[in-house]
Amino acid sequence: MKQIVRGKNTIVQQLIIAVIIVIAMMGFGVLMLLQQGGVVDFGPAAFYQFLTIHGTGMVGAAVLASTAIMWYFLSKYVSLSETVLKLNIVLFIVGVMMVIVGVFAFEFSGTWAFLYPLPAISAGAWGTAGALTYLVGMLLVGLGLLIVLIDAGRAIIKEYGSLGKGLGWDVIAGKKSEKDAPPAAVVASTMVVIVDTAALLSGTTVIFMNIINVLNPAFTFDPLLAKNLTFAFGHILANSTIYMAVIAVYEILSRSTGRPWKSNKIFLIAWTMSTVFTMLVYPHHLLQDTVMPTWALILGQVLSFANGLPVLVITAYGALMIVYKSGIKWNMGSALIFLSMFGWTAGVIPAILDSAIMVNHVMHNTKWVPGHFHMYMGLGVVAMLFGFMYYLALNDSNLKTNGIDRFAFGLYTLSILGVCFSFLSSGAISTPRKFATHFEQWQAPAVFGAVSGICLILAVATFTVFFLRYMFRKNKGYKVEEEIA
Repeated sequence: MKQIVRGKNTIVQQLIIAVIIVIAMMGFGVLMLLQQGGVVDFGPAAFYQFLTIHGTGMVGAAVLASTAIMWYFLSKYVSLSETVLKLNIVLFIVGVMMVIVGVFAFEFSGTWAFLYPLPAISAGAWGTAGALTYLVGMLLVGLGLLIVLIDAGRAIIKEYGSLGKGLGWDVIAGKKSEKDAPPAAVVASTMVVIVDTAALLSGTTVIFMNIINVLNPAFTFDPLLAKNLTFAFGHILANSTIYMAVIAVYEILSRSTGRPWKSNKIFLIAWTMSTVFTMLVYPHHLLQDTVMPTWALILGQVLSFANGLPVLVITAYGALMIVYKSGIKWNMGSALIFLSMFGWTAGVIPAILDSAIMVNHVMHNTKWVPGHFHMYMGLGVVAMLFGFMYYLALNDSNLKTNGIDRFAFGLYTLSILGVCFSFLSSGAISTPRKFATHFEQWQAPAVFGAVSGICLILAVATFTVFFLRYMFRKNKGYKVEEEIA
């Protein structure tokens, strides 16, 4: 097994950029909840700017951090280019700066979805400069991720022969034994290469069409096609963050327990199923679009019920089994990683409920949707991110955690649950999402969510301070990890 020494500093930089953005986006989230709770009033224009930067920035930061996790562990099995990883950071920073300028300097507030023809027709809310700056910034962020995916795909094909073999299809077919199956990190990375490439191609297509429409309003295209491309892009990209970050679960729990995470046939079949399902389930976002083909809506609903189960079930079950009677010595890294499995599992439940047509028609345009998404991301992906950061710091330095870190762990868990509860309870009473102001009877959950969000920022800031201490500490040398046979 290859051990990573090169690229460590680049990964640390990437993680720091990601967590700084995460904290800032949490701040914007709190401000929006305070406005919806009637505590402050920034006005609708500012609210939708906050909404746009919050959604775009949080998913972008999650993608950046999850990419670092995937690169770190995948590079132990295949030869990746550190130059490509550095270029991704540069393109990400430039793209994010353009997004910030587009939102705050030119007042673009079309949200991350930028549904056609909204960028070009804003009723005077923003001009051409705002739309173009935002859209080009999104393109640069996507380009950075795309080159990382291409490099990862190249390395997997070089090492294993094809992306199909990276998913273990030869093992599933019985041509190779399970002991020769690719490691879990390789299987997950191969899946991400496939689905994210499809997502980015969809996103690039619709962004380019929007850019042309902004520059030349005479150029038009099918709004239904644009909406399908937009949600294929957004849904796949956001969901793939957990498929990248879950590699940390496989690798860290294996090292913490001294038990290898085996890629058996069931594991490989589950990942192949998720590869297909993840690219096809996005129509559940379009169940209220009656002009959609019926077959697409049925496919979206049926596969939405199935999509969360294969990898989630085998990963959650595997996490329990690998820890059971292992004598694991818990630390902040392994505890956050284990917590993330609860967040992923719990977050999928309201998502599956929302994908049912009868529920979707009532709940989809309410705060129920950000409720399940915040649980999935905040208690799932973000917990994996900080679990990996603690793992990296504790493994590569003589830093020790203390009572403050453990208190922050408890505060983080309760706070993110509070945020999620505020959204889900708001959805249960039919509070609409994406509204800048609420009626009085809708305000209490928003205020509760804002208070929870402030506590969440304090917890995340504590995690970040620990990692910054690691970053600035001069290590005497890199402690090589033990190999897992």
